Amino acid sequence: MKKIFLIFIFFIIFAMPILASPDENKNLKSEIGRVEKIEYEDVDQTYSDKSQVKQIVTVKLLTGEFKGRTIIIDNMITNNPYYDIFLKKDDKVILHSELEQDSGIVDYFIADIQRTDFVYVLVFLFSGLLIFIGEKKGLFSFISIFVTVLLILFVLAPLIRNGFNPIIATLIICLISTSVTMYAVGGFNKKSTSAVLGTFGSLIIAASLALLTIKFARLTGFCCEETMFLYQADSTLDFKGILTSSMMLATLGAVMDTGMSVASSINEFYAINPKLTPKELFFSGMNVGKDIIGTMANTLILVYLGGSLPLVLLSQNIDLQKFFNLNQVVTEISSALIGSIALVTCVPITAIIAAKIVTINKNKIDDIILNENEIIDNERFL
Repeated sequence: MKKIFLIFIFFIIFAMPILASPDENKNLKSEIGRVEKIEYEDVDQTYSDKSQVKQIVTVKLLTGEFKGRTIIIDNMITNNPYYDIFLKKDDKVILHSELEQDSGIVDYFIADIQRTDFVYVLVFLFSGLLIFIGEKKGLFSFISIFVTVLLILFVLAPLIRNGFNPIIATLIICLISTSVTMYAVGGFNKKSTSAVLGTFGSLIIAASLALLTIKFARLTGFCCEETMFLYQADSTLDFKGILTSSMMLATLGAVMDTGMSVASSINEFYAINPKLTPKELFFSGMNVGKDIIGTMANTLILVYLGGSLPLVLLSQNIDLQKFFNLNQVVTEISSALIGSIALVTCVPITAIIAAKIVTINKNKIDDIILNENEIIDNERFL
């Protein structure tokens, strides 16, 4: 069973990206460069009170076919912090490259500052602490996170871009991710199976609620600037389906945590006292789940509020009735509530499933206990 599961997972991870790969991008690959020199030039602008400054940047290519070559690029500073890229000497930059069809010359433009170096430090710190403190389970947890990221980037995203139903694709990816995480951390046992089934059941509820919310609240799916960019790149995508998928993915982590906690507690109760009935195990799991709900639901709401803090601050300058009816605001509120509902429903679903599954083959357990008691009695008699 374990070997079949592992073979299936590896097939999904490595085969589906090939099947789902989008059309080749006609643009050239971006390159990395280092700022060698900066000169400034004021730009005369009569139609605006805000002055503009142009940075004439000398950049040395660090990657690509023309590695080592020095190029000069104009970088405009418009006094808009959202769009401006203010460069300093020795900064590493991401260069967008375009090929001129007529001349065959490659032109480079500054796309952004390279910011990933410190991100690698955080990744190393997180993975190191996870493995050091969590030991074997920490290692398996890191592997499951890595697999989940791969599934989203190289399976889910290409599937959706190629026109596959976003909701079905997300359900498949969530099921695979949940299975990998649960079985890697909890082992191949009834406890992990119960957690997988409980998590997946609550995700189906989340997907259903998301679809109903989008329909009756008349959400458009265009909740942020990124969706507009995506629409410009491909207007044929199902943006309401993508919104449903994002709600499901945002819920997955908290629901998995809840499912495993409830299933693990029921498994422990049964291991300590195999005479407990499924009904008793269910209520024991519910008691544990109630404590989990109190903290996890609060955590989930705070995650959404923290991510939407600029939007919350904007409410200070807008009429509240108008604010709470904005498409983006309703989307964020709905996402938080749907995630919390999925979290709450995960407790009874997992408790019911775990209480039934862990008591399968109870007769065998009773026989083992009887045999152990007989051995103990014989030892006392001797």
